[in-house]
Amino acid sequence: MKALAIAAIAAASFITPAVAGQMDFDTVSAGRYQAILGDCQACHTRPGGKPFAGGAPLETPFGKLVPPNITPDPTTGIGNWTEADFQRMMKKGVGHRGVRLYPAMPYPAYSKMPDKDIADLWAYMRTVQPVVNEVKSNQLPFPFNIRAVMIGWNWINFDGAPFKPDPNKSDLWNRGAYIVNGPGHCGTCHTPKTFMGADKQKLALTGASLQGWFAPNITGDKRIGIGGWSDEELSAYLKTGRNSYGRASGPMAEAIEASTSKMTDADIKAIVTYLKDSAASSGSATAPQPASADDPHMKAGAAIYAVSCSACHGSDGKGEKNMFPSLAGNPAVMQSGTETLARVVLAGTQAAYTAAAPTSPAMPSFAWRLNDQQTADLLTYIRNSWGNAAAPVASGDVSKARSLLRDGS
Repeated sequence: MKALAIAAIAAASFITPAVAGQMDFDTVSAGRYQAILGDCQACHTRPGGKPFAGGAPLETPFGKLVPPNITPDPTTGIGNWTEADFQRMMKKGVGHRGVRLYPAMPYPAYSKMPDKDIADLWAYMRTVQPVVNEVKSNQLPFPFNIRAVMIGWNWINFDGAPFKPDPNKSDLWNRGAYIVNGPGHCGTCHTPKTFMGADKQKLALTGASLQGWFAPNITGDKRIGIGGWSDEELSAYLKTGRNSYGRASGPMAEAIEASTSKMTDADIKAIVTYLKDSAASSGSATAPQPASADDPHMKAGAAIYAVSCSACHGSDGKGEKNMFPSLAGNPAVMQSGTETLARVVLAGTQAAYTAAAPTSPAMPSFAWRLNDQQTADLLTYIRNSWGNAAAPVASGDVSKARSLLRDGS
């Protein structure tokens, strides 16, 4: 039985059974799960690359950062780090030899993890297959490339406090709060940022733009958040990347494939419990007045929708269960940011691939047949039909999305 367990963790960890056999199975197994909770592989593995050997560039408002090689290679990875180095990096954002990290590596969230979980993660990372791959992580322009500026940033924005359970909430709720705000670092994408790149805590999880996408509102808001989703629908989304409201794409698809789809059912239930109970964003409960059907942009969008979209999503916008998401009453359609909508129409998308849902439906690209104004009119129509109500989409916003796609961003 132990031999089978060692072989299993070896396969999952990209290591040889001989190396796995030298480690404490329970510790390494626990550490592997911490890597899943922390979504480490999605960021630190570029498409087609070796696991944890360095990720694809991250475009931040301050410039480009590249997730580094975190395999135990001694020259290009973390093979010459100590456990104390690793703990300090996770808890304080200070790596080997005092190198200060940027919060694109979400140490403000990881600092909430207990030392034991980080120790387990360290044990697991030591078993990963070493890969020689030199990565230049800091590609920021001056003066942001000076890592010492993070001393001031941390002093203003980072307290490093551990997670504190709310005694007035259930254990399940507290587990969800810990995962969302700790290792899961959901706010890194879904929380708006200050001009310094820190989370706006009063707007936690209300949606934010990043890398040409819009991470949607995931608070309990019933109109533009997940408050109107059932527990089963939210669980299904986290486990499979799809439900009646949508299909995960872009960075969220990566997070589902590498992280949430591999979490235990108990932890998924905890996340759902916490998110469904989270406060709705201020002022968003009242829907804006929808655009008039007589608006020329609405008329143009209706005509495009009838030809290009209705066959799959229906003339009533209700889609087809388990195949094409409903657009009617869909919170993703009514977000304040329209980057994701524009990208999906222009580039198409394919649903996340997970063990629970191995078939991943796709949507084709329409960039070849719709210009910027046509795409904007189509999205304006979708955002203001079937009970939806949201601000119109400008052709300039679509043009920006098209430019990013052309540049490969």
